[in-house]
Amino acid sequence: MKPLISFVIPCYHSEKTITPVVEDIARVVEEDGRYRFEVVLVNDNPPDETWRTIRDLSTRHPYVRGFCMTHNFGQHAALMAGYRSCKGDLVVSLDDDGQTPPDQAFKLIDALEGNVDLVYASYPENAYASVFRKFGSKVNDLMAQSLIGKPKDVYLSSYLATTRAVINRVIAYQGPYPYVDGLMLQCCSEVKPVPVRHDDRASGASGYSFKKLITLWLNGFTSFSVKPLHISTFLGFSFAGIGLILAIILVVRKLILRDDVDAGWSSLMCMIIIVGGIIMMMVGMVGEYVGRMFMTLNNMPQYYIREAYQPDDQEECERS
Repeated sequence: MKPLISFVIPCYHSEKTITPVVEDIARVVEEDGRYRFEVVLVNDNPPDETWRTIRDLSTRHPYVRGFCMTHNFGQHAALMAGYRSCKGDLVVSLDDDGQTPPDQAFKLIDALEGNVDLVYASYPENAYASVFRKFGSKVNDLMAQSLIGKPKDVYLSSYLATTRAVINRVIAYQGPYPYVDGLMLQCCSEVKPVPVRHDDRASGASGYSFKKLITLWLNGFTSFSVKPLHISTFLGFSFAGIGLILAIILVVRKLILRDDVDAGWSSLMCMIIIVGGIIMMMVGMVGEYVGRMFMTLNNMPQYYIREAYQPDDQEECERS
């Protein structure tokens, strides 16, 4: 029997784009002929007709399975829901907007050989991203290298291919606030980037606002690293040291050199604001860790599934 590929797609505001994406997947896999396939669509509950479109696709095509969240849990929670329900020997994740073309999927799949069990798509000339998104991606890339050990030549894109073994390790994580890239990097022996084509968005705009990007970064770095705490401690000691040195200089100038020193109200207030801000940042970072520990101890779920449409059965009100 041919191996099975699962295409897992988180959906948000994709009522106009998901149908051609699914049709392209079916065409590409059938033309290749080496694999069976299924398409798992997870609706992250946007306020539009995306779920109606997914239900229609699930009704018309036996290879499509649809799941609807109770509310918007985010892309990574939707991916975890898709991974838990998919059955493939190989798993491909891609976007719902047509920017990650399905006809490039076999470039990723064919790279899964030897010790390579995770392949990310890379976009050498991503001309369609805004300046804001490019800046955000660059910051995310640098932070991922330093905090979660991402290889320097790998870009953490939403278009990836991996094996069943990796997926099984990823879905073993039961805590809240899943960060799929961090989980996968922990599970893999070797990660490989593969250049692929990146198309223009077929319709609409990206669902990632600045707030959501910040939440995603914070989620990833507090879930898989304590380095932010180390950085906070280092900053605390650094500014305490700077303050001590400035105090010594002030005392020397005033008592020994007899300089007419004016401390300066404005400079004093600036220092108070700067140091106070750093203290608040460090306390907030510690609070973030404590809050996540509280959620984990209370077994907060990663997501709730309200409704599911599958070829052989239909389920409602699932909890994970």
